[in-house]
Amino acid sequence: MGLVSLSVWLSSCQPWINSQDSSNVTHLTLWHGINPPPNRDVFAELVDEFNQSHDSIHVEQLYIGQPDAQLPKILTAVVGDVPPDMLWFVPQLTGQLVELDAIRPLDDWLDNSPIKEQIDPVLFESMQLNGQTWSIPFGTNNAAIFYRPSLFEKAGIESPPDTWDELQETAAQLTKDTNQDGRIDQYGMFLSLGKKEWTVFTWLPFIYSANGELLTDNQQPNLVNEGTIQALEFGAKLVQDNVAMLSPPERGYELNNFLSGRVAMQVTGPWTLGQLNQVDVDYDVFPFPRKEEKAAVAGGENLFVFKTNPEREQACLEFLEYVLSEKFQTEWALKTGYLPVNVKSRQSDAYQDFVAENPVLEVFLEQMKWSKVRPIIPKYNRLSENLGRAIEASLLGEKTPRKALQESQKRLELIFGND
Repeated sequence: MGLVSLSVWLSSCQPWINSQDSSNVTHLTLWHGINPPPNRDVFAELVDEFNQSHDSIHVEQLYIGQPDAQLPKILTAVVGDVPPDMLWFVPQLTGQLVELDAIRPLDDWLDNSPIKEQIDPVLFESMQLNGQTWSIPFGTNNAAIFYRPSLFEKAGIESPPDTWDELQETAAQLTKDTNQDGRIDQYGMFLSLGKKEWTVFTWLPFIYSANGELLTDNQQPNLVNEGTIQALEFGAKLVQDNVAMLSPPERGYELNNFLSGRVAMQVTGPWTLGQLNQVDVDYDVFPFPRKEEKAAVAGGENLFVFKTNPEREQACLEFLEYVLSEKFQTEWALKTGYLPVNVKSRQSDAYQDFVAENPVLEVFLEQMKWSKVRPIIPKYNRLSENLGRAIEASLLGEKTPRKALQESQKRLELIFGND
């Protein structure tokens, strides 16, 4: 989207941002990129419930596109001094918003709210930067490997793989030329290809499992380390051995090949349960196989409050309290497959019954115990972009993983050296 069209788009949103009607109702705007569309509908219903129970506050939730497409709109709104009141986005944007002095810290409210004790402790790392709290978790998840049990059974595979070596072997067993025409009809694994955050998110568990890292202790880029190299070498070998299918660029989240049986394993998360449960396809889930240690990465988005005025910000805090509540988190989890960020919600009878009906959720709940949070440093987007470029070059065989990471590291050193 060009600058002119962005300006027009922002101008059209401005009445929602600044309007307050004569009945003393505080109108708030919340920008989000919730997907798939059924999840958007669930959120709309939950926002309506809030509005109906709050006579003096009305939240207008606006879908503004996929997260990667949102960023130019968000930054243009901030620079143009027409931000929304609240933003749904990955917490890795925190550092950039703090540098722009665009969002308010939340410690004064959260430290005095009983809701703080109900937040999963793992998620505080995604909320905090430089000793202050800047956002609250909206919903959480992590990725694991979904598989088709019927295809495992046909291949004579009795149990899911637990290590990288076993995953390589399993993928090979599942790769088949079913009609003997010299072309592969079924691949063992579906791998995300691209430079953007989804690809990075799906590859970080492999990196962390090999004891790889992204940053030094003083928060400088550190991509050229043995663990990160090994993770990219592992992915490149799956492709070279022709036991893995690469996704189209930036579309590694699509399930079409998994649903059709063209691939037997795919990295995705509990947010896809709604879609999977609507089709007549068998599936199950296993944790990320390990290299040196178990690893997973906490996903999900957070809510930020932009600096406006005390009245509007206070109204936003009431909505944040609602989002963190056991009621909201339970309804959101039951209807979307996300994991509740509220521990009381996870322990509730309704959610426990839901887990009993969807036992694959136990894998994601267990993985939360060792999940890591992606860095929320100011230049995380540049770090992620360059790691993504190295992942893509490695999977396509354009460069060796070591060479690809070295080139990304050099670019990052120039970027970070300009602080």
